Amino acid sequence: MIYICMDDTDNLESRGTGKLSRTIAKELSKDYPVYGVTRHQLYKHPDIPYTSHNTCSVIHIENREIDAIDGLFEVVKGEMMDDFIEGSDPGLAVAHESQITPALAAFGNDAKYTILNQEKARNLAHNLGIRLEGLGGTEDGVIGAMAGLGLASTKNDGRFLVVGPKKITGQKTAEELLDGGIDGIYTLDGQSITSGLIFNSSKLIKPCPVNGKVILFVEKDGSVLKAVNRG
Repeated sequence: MIYICMDDTDNLESRGTGKLSRTIAKELSKDYPVYGVTRHQLYKHPDIPYTSHNTCSVIHIENREIDAIDGLFEVVKGEMMDDFIEGSDPGLAVAHESQITPALAAFGNDAKYTILNQEKARNLAHNLGIRLEGLGGTEDGVIGAMAGLGLASTKNDGRFLVVGPKKITGQKTAEELLDGGIDGIYTLDGQSITSGLIFNSSKLIKPCPVNGKVILFVEKDGSVLKAVNRG
């Protein structure tokens, strides 16, 4: 797996980083096998200059060797620069799974609870041989870009914005979801769901990475099954 993380690509009036990552994933899917796009929540603190939610987005590319990194980096960088938003401080990081060590996973976890800085992010990227670049503004997005790589690599953090190259929208049956890329559907008390209509209150159905699987959690409201957004 190759992970591509972008952070801080927006301002309060613009499209968000999640939308940009979905657009880029769709473009990449013409030439690369896109496994999905995940959203990861970072620390929300008054001393951190995030836009609205302080989240980063990671595009997951399957079945590619480390020598594909440079090409992917340049394509994504070009897309990000073509859609650069004034007032944003974007960062981009791309890594093969073989480059992601426990130190990077720990950095990602720390970014959920503590204030980090660019120096730590850049030193970590240098020591691990990971391509990292700030693409404008203060370049503070390099912190979230590195953190997202670490979090995505655990396969147990965040939620999917896209499963494969396509988003999942509207009301779906469990059968449709399980045929369309969802690996399992469970209630929070552990029941496996394999049939029935799943109601969704938001535009996107947002499953979670759980032990390397794409899992949608639902809750029962009487006889109705409702999708639960976590992460």
